[in-house]
Amino acid sequence: MKIFKIVFWVLWRIWFYVLVLVPILVLFPFLILSILSEKTYPQFFWLARLWAKFILFGMGFYYKIEKSQEFENGKSYMLVANHTSMTDIMLMLAVVKDNPFVFVGKAELAKIPIFGFFYKRTCILVDRSNSKSRFKVFERAQHKINQGLSVCIFPEGGVPEDESVLLDEFKDGAFRLAIEHQIPIVPMTFVDNKKRFSFTFLSGTTGRMRVDIHPFIETKGLKLEDKAIIKNQVRNMILKDLESYQK
Repeated sequence: MKIFKIVFWVLWRIWFYVLVLVPILVLFPFLILSILSEKTYPQFFWLARLWAKFILFGMGFYYKIEKSQEFENGKSYMLVANHTSMTDIMLMLAVVKDNPFVFVGKAELAKIPIFGFFYKRTCILVDRSNSKSRFKVFERAQHKINQGLSVCIFPEGGVPEDESVLLDEFKDGAFRLAIEHQIPIVPMTFVDNKKRFSFTFLSGTTGRMRVDIHPFIETKGLKLEDKAIIKNQVRNMILKDLESYQK
């Protein structure tokens, strides 16, 4: 029985990368057109959401928003969530539909063939080992926010190697950006992604992916010295939510 599980997991993981690649190849001309100008980013975002849903459903996942909040059209937000899986990107794209956003992500992902081509042209890349790169993130984020876009950051800064860690410590970046630009923070909990498709190769299962969108945290009037308070508030909110699902 175990050998059948191993074969399933191997084929299922390969299938994931097929699903990532196929829609990019099919939509390639439209994707190219959508990144020629910053003005056409909303069209790229729509295509990216289509790509994300194709992968989720193709892998046998279905998402359910357990708790939701109303987003204001045309308003910029700082989207933050726990990070446990490659599917976090797809789930974020699927869930946030009316407010186009850009990811702040690791520069290393730009090296992935084909995917990396679009990734580095549409996301804000950061090399955490380079102080100049970290500074440029704030410049690029300000530019995107001024365009009316939202920004998404996974504040753990990566996926914990120890999968028993429920929620890692948060970095300051997302909260500093939110305060500097006086935009609301949207805390989100991705409940099932680790169980469904973690970074452990021989693991995972089809099924639902639950999402909690928590009440927005306003940053108007806050100063940079308040970022630690806001960071802890958001982390505690997501951690308590995760713990409630463990019971």
